Amino acid sequence: MAKKANKFAEYDISTQAIHTGTDYDAETGAIRRPLHMANSYKLPDDLSQVNYSSTNLLMYARNGNPNQHWLEEKIAALHRADDAIVLGSGVAALHALFWTLLKTGDRVVYPRVSYMAVYRMFNELFNRKFGVETVMVDMTDLEAVRRAITPGTRLVHIETPDNPTNGVTDIAAIAKLAHENGALLSVDNTFASPLNQLPLELGADFVIEAITKYINGHGDAQGGAIISNDLATMDRIRYEAQVNVGSVISPFNAWQIFRGSVTFPLRMDRINKSAQRIAEWLEGRKNVTFVSYPGLTSNPGHETAKKQMRNGFGGVISFGLNTDDKTVERFCAALKVVTFAVSLGHDESLIFPQPSYDERILLYPSKFRNGFIRFSVGLEEPADIIADLDQALRSVGL
Repeated sequence: MAKKANKFAEYDISTQAIHTGTDYDAETGAIRRPLHMANSYKLPDDLSQVNYSSTNLLMYARNGNPNQHWLEEKIAALHRADDAIVLGSGVAALHALFWTLLKTGDRVVYPRVSYMAVYRMFNELFNRKFGVETVMVDMTDLEAVRRAITPGTRLVHIETPDNPTNGVTDIAAIAKLAHENGALLSVDNTFASPLNQLPLELGADFVIEAITKYINGHGDAQGGAIISNDLATMDRIRYEAQVNVGSVISPFNAWQIFRGSVTFPLRMDRINKSAQRIAEWLEGRKNVTFVSYPGLTSNPGHETAKKQMRNGFGGVISFGLNTDDKTVERFCAALKVVTFAVSLGHDESLIFPQPSYDERILLYPSKFRNGFIRFSVGLEEPADIIADLDQALRSVGL
């Protein structure tokens, strides 16, 4: 579809979150975008110029739907970008980008600590199925990255803060190294969100957001986004991965996330502040072996985070307990306010243990290999969250 100019580009992100992508409904005058659940649309009378794998015409839901397009306008605006593609999940967005950019013989450098799906794609699938050379490296170690990015590297992919250890990577420095070697840089920005970090402005070529998380914010819809100023490649992603692989988002999920995105800046601001307070409390707690949060001066990446994160440091805290896996599970189960479940970015706080038997645990720095917990701070009163953590720790003798 033709890209619309962002009429609200000069305004604050909170104003853009409310107004970008919205308009009056032409038929009813409603001031809310309607939900279009149709999977097929009226074709033009003259079909001679129709490309059935194109996204430039509403014809079939796999080629795109109005709710997807309105959400794409908003996501692009939140990132101050020229374009965004919204797909069925964060993993669909990651796969769509990698699938489009990479071919047999290409080299990819990716993080030693990364989201499980990225690890699976590169450690198992892209190299074994498609002959892509995949190289893991500690992205917080610039010298190691410099050695890994050789001429001929096609793509460097990073997460910052990373999932699940909250390591911080210097986006601008990695972008420089990548571009000096003719490589592209993609950044998974899910932990940070566009309120806190804008990777395109730091030199990234592509940004991925799991909009299931903070941008939706209500734990009720899945979606992923690719954001870029490279319009030619974005068109390729639409053609190759959305239409011809079928990773399109459903209209209903797009409509839900569009609704949730309106309050995203307000929610993220609250989460930033609460997470900082809770991280500081955890750091002083007996039997907590470590706390990893970019807003803490004890985080090795704190200075880099201050340089590239603008409004706060996100809502995920990684911390460890001086105990075994079973006691960690009992601690999580004893929580009354915090919910024992996977994911992050919801209105409710979520907690999830990283068991010591996970095969990836040996890839993490040593302090993360026992009693390790990933905690996503929600919108509850932070004093209530702290009290809940305290009672659950005491209930298991910690």
